[in-house]
Amino acid sequence: MKTDATLYPDGAGARAGRALSTAIIAALVITGLYVGREIFVPIALAILLSFVLAPPVDFLERWHLPRAAAVPIVVIVAFLVLFGLGSVIVSQVTQLAERLPAYQVTMHQKILSLKSATTAGPLERAADILQGLGKELNRPETKAPTRGPSTAPAPEAEAEAVRPIPVEVRPPPPTALESITSLIAPLLHPLATVGVVIIFVVFILFQREDLRNRLIKLAGSHDLQKTTSAIDDAASRLSSLFLSQLGLNTAFGVVIGLGLWVVGVPSAILWGILAGIMRFVPYIGAFIAAFFPLTLSIAVDPGWSMLIWTAVLILSTELIVGHIIEPMLFGHSSGLSPFAVVVSATFWTALWGPIGLVLATPLTVCLVVLGRHVDRLKFFDILLGDRPALSPPEIFYQRMLADDPAEAVEKAEKFLKERSLSEYYEDVALRGLKLAQNDVLRERLDAKQLAEIRDNVAELIEDLSDEADTRRTGDAQDAETEAAIDYAAMPMPELPFLIKEGLPQGWQAEQPVLCVAERSDLDEAAALILAQVLTKHGLGARVAKKGDVAGPAIFRLDGEGVALVCVSALDDSSPAHTRYVVRRLRRKLPQAKILVCYWMGENSAAMDEAVRADAVATTLSAAAQYCLDLAQPSAKAGKDKTPTAHGATLRVAG
Repeated sequence: MKTDATLYPDGAGARAGRALSTAIIAALVITGLYVGREIFVPIALAILLSFVLAPPVDFLERWHLPRAAAVPIVVIVAFLVLFGLGSVIVSQVTQLAERLPAYQVTMHQKILSLKSATTAGPLERAADILQGLGKELNRPETKAPTRGPSTAPAPEAEAEAVRPIPVEVRPPPPTALESITSLIAPLLHPLATVGVVIIFVVFILFQREDLRNRLIKLAGSHDLQKTTSAIDDAASRLSSLFLSQLGLNTAFGVVIGLGLWVVGVPSAILWGILAGIMRFVPYIGAFIAAFFPLTLSIAVDPGWSMLIWTAVLILSTELIVGHIIEPMLFGHSSGLSPFAVVVSATFWTALWGPIGLVLATPLTVCLVVLGRHVDRLKFFDILLGDRPALSPPEIFYQRMLADDPAEAVEKAEKFLKERSLSEYYEDVALRGLKLAQNDVLRERLDAKQLAEIRDNVAELIEDLSDEADTRRTGDAQDAETEAAIDYAAMPMPELPFLIKEGLPQGWQAEQPVLCVAERSDLDEAAALILAQVLTKHGLGARVAKKGDVAGPAIFRLDGEGVALVCVSALDDSSPAHTRYVVRRLRRKLPQAKILVCYWMGENSAAMDEAVRADAVATTLSAAAQYCLDLAQPSAKAGKDKTPTAHGATLRVAG
């Protein structure tokens, strides 16, 4: 009998079981949220309102007002404002409903003018003919009544015989109690919801510390640092998000309301309030709110000027607020990707209706914050967060694997708006090649894939050949570029630029530096990177292919004018092979210095004596600095240790 280990090797059975249990739990949670929405909606509203009202309570407490007085004052003021907005909305809707019949005439005239402005074409005439023919074919046949002899009854008697007796059922007039009940019944559910929200808000504001401690205990008091960090991150992110959005969206609604009043759109206050509320739904909320005043402007104005001015007002205000003011105030404070905003709006609206649409963004922000601090919920941050799912080196490696160097070049050009070319190669490209080398050690890449990666890197280097290796002062344009710049947190010191005429005689050759690959295509790709960096700084370099130093091929290697050989190696686990390559290069080029570049190596300190080279470098900055210093007349070779950028060291053999 086959066991689970036989049917599902490498723990696949356990992973399938965990995935199934997770799906079942998710289905139960979603079902519970839908079935219990009458309970969960007030709780969610209360929690989110508490984040907004907590700063005013803290402000009053700092002025030595006790919490027993600060909480009721803030809650009463907040709900008075909400009730005031509700009364304004009701009055505006009532006035609009009374005016709608008058707008029907204008709408009818506008439709007639549009219809008369369009000339009927052949297809429209054919459609009219077919429609008329269909009416003739479907017309019911009428039989003429048969007239008998003069014994037929009189018309008055026949009409009297078939005339129905009218019956009218009138309900009894409602009593006073029934009238009051019919008036109050529609208000009971909203008032009950508001009452529950008020009670929850008051208790949350009074018991914040106790609730925080209980959440810490539930999450696990054994890791207080992580739990406290998660709670503080959620509280600070949500509070800053809600307060900043509340102020900005209120200003947005005021501007829209005043603008519509100037344009002449009826019920401008109503549409301003609606615009401010709907803008809590990012990307699409303002355009949903714009539908109603745009439709009303068509019905009110006999011409089209009101529609044009309304569209210009809403569009220009949204562009200014969304693309200029909002990024300046709080940038990407929500932490959600645009895809997550649309998905969350759809999901929460399907669960909780219109209230879910308004609550979609803050609820999803809570899930993303939990995903950043709770390992089992990390998928929320990956799926919904605005941070890139892959690190910059992983994106580079994936693009090379996918045979798409064009996208890698696009990402590199964005990176180069703020950092130098050397930093891009150091922190992104070489680290991506190191990931490829790890897959080689695990036997996940074949020879064909390695050759494709080398060719793609060569194409990327060629596309970046026009870029100068100097640091820029620009701004990151997207989340991936910002993540790549943050990934390279420590900027490299700028490398010097050499003048060929000022170099020693031994370095006057066209290409005095020879970069060779130790063994693989990945080593050759890294050698191409080093050669381009040196060339851009005035020190000519060329690259020998991986087969040029293997076996008898090394005797055919062109070593004319070579003053320095840089051995490129991504695998630092076998110094014996590197020592073998160095020994063969010394026999071929006895006059040249030899630098071994163990890119991102971790064992370079133990390899100084093992590889028997003149120097060992682990970073691009260290290797380039050594080459440039060696070529200058004032270079100080023979140091035991030369500090370089990124915390790396260049070890020089004695």
